[in-house]
Amino acid sequence: MFCNKSRLVTMPASHAMKESDEAVLATLGYKQEFRRTFKPFEIFGVAFSVIGLLPSIACVVPSMCYVYFILHVVLLRSSVLSSAVINGGAVSMVWGWAFASLFILCIGIALAEVASSAPTSGGLYYLTYKLSSPRYRNILCWIVGCRQNSVSSSPLCASVNWGCTVQIGAAVSIGTNGQFVMTSQQSYGAYAAIVLSQAIICSLGSRLLARLQTLYIGCNILLCLVIIFALPVATPIELRNPASYVFGNFTNSSGWPDVFAFILGLLSPNWTIGCYDSVIHISEESSNAATAGPWGMVSLTSLTSVINVVLAFCMGPNLSNLLNSSVNQPLAQIFLSSFGQPWALVIWSFVILVQYVRPHAILPNSFHTVIRYMTGSTIVLVASRQSFAFARDGALPFSKLLYKINRYTGTPVNTVWFDCILALLVGLLALLGTTAVNAVFTISVTAPYVAYVIPIVARFVFKNNFKPGPFSVGRLGGPIAAIAVTYMAFMLVIFCFPSSPGPDATTMNYTSVVLGGVVALSLVWYYFPVYGGVYWFQGPTSNLEVVASSSKSVGNHRSDEEKSLGK
Repeated sequence: MFCNKSRLVTMPASHAMKESDEAVLATLGYKQEFRRTFKPFEIFGVAFSVIGLLPSIACVVPSMCYVYFILHVVLLRSSVLSSAVINGGAVSMVWGWAFASLFILCIGIALAEVASSAPTSGGLYYLTYKLSSPRYRNILCWIVGCRQNSVSSSPLCASVNWGCTVQIGAAVSIGTNGQFVMTSQQSYGAYAAIVLSQAIICSLGSRLLARLQTLYIGCNILLCLVIIFALPVATPIELRNPASYVFGNFTNSSGWPDVFAFILGLLSPNWTIGCYDSVIHISEESSNAATAGPWGMVSLTSLTSVINVVLAFCMGPNLSNLLNSSVNQPLAQIFLSSFGQPWALVIWSFVILVQYVRPHAILPNSFHTVIRYMTGSTIVLVASRQSFAFARDGALPFSKLLYKINRYTGTPVNTVWFDCILALLVGLLALLGTTAVNAVFTISVTAPYVAYVIPIVARFVFKNNFKPGPFSVGRLGGPIAAIAVTYMAFMLVIFCFPSSPGPDATTMNYTSVVLGGVVALSLVWYYFPVYGGVYWFQGPTSNLEVVASSSKSVGNHRSDEEKSLGK
């Protein structure tokens, strides 16, 4: 494609990059179907928005049961911050978060290395197939595909948007001085409106979706700056903690021994900094995908530690007041105590928007609401690309219907609505109670860890022709991958522990039950007589044949594709 040197000299850089990306994709076995409208900065925006630093912290701060704040948790008192406050206080918030961030960085680097070698929307399940031995590649690819797509995407969309709904309830509580509390039915109505509006947004043209990432970055950065600089200034003197408290106070309210409580406090950063693979799934829509995606994955692990230090300085010494606030959200209570009601509403609305992307029309709380909404809409965007890639290889029910690009918008509208409808169905579980819905939301955290481990291990355990992409750490790749896999295996065990010793049926952590059930069901689906995946699933399937007759240049990549897929 680039055999003419003079052409390379005169060709615009953007056009040359586009052709290079398309050539790489062809060697992986796929034709270019999406429009490559995401620039490297906007890929960073996807990673920034999916993590949603402050909204995620808001969802994890002080829950009395850390099992209830799984990812962007559901209980009224759920928050990533809660877990850290209960299991170690300031020490857990500051040192625990910094400690966990080092291991999380290793996970990001290990995934970025394998992703850089094969930038396709199939992501981890494609890489698993490519790196595994012929004997095991189909079943491992199937397991990762199930975890990466239908099993984790819908609960993830649901958990983020339900967290957005909970934060709306907190905003309403602040605005009415605690006089109005949303019922379960009202909460589900708000949740459904959020999901449906995100489906509409993510059905728009890919160019607009790419440009929205710049807005998302701006909102996220603005919110972080407010916390880092404005919050310390606004916090009353009596609520400002000294450095000795921030870096040395250990408060254990969990009932577990201190060492294990500190370990449980590590769950907060693991719930907050996740979805590492999100940028991989829009690789076929981005320019310079083999470089931009991996760097987007590893670039955001340090900022959350800075935010936590600021919050520890400004949250006051009385943690029980923070945990038992009538607002039911510790971070919202910190804002209320420091900024007062009007500005707390404004900032909290922005947090919700960054989680979702929507201004509030009644209360002046559009700042927190906006951030929260943005996170949700970006996750819908990423999830739809996951489903599209899986449907392209015929691995989802109704694959022929789902594997379509809308000719007007250039986006997979069918998979957008498919994922949002599944999220609406998952959200119905909230009407049955928090235990049921949180058991399902747990999958959005644990299932991706299973999907992360398999391709990283396959790279080193099986014989393969792995060739590093532009993002590589050289000889450090092996040790970093070993650290990442060991840490994820350890944390998968910790995810299954209850929040306090001696749990009953309502406070039990059902993560192990749900995760084990999902593994069992996926294996049953694969080995089911006659209709199981073992009889028809062949892993990633090239679609270059569709255009081979009309495009000779694409046909020239066939041999590379066959070699890549091992067929």
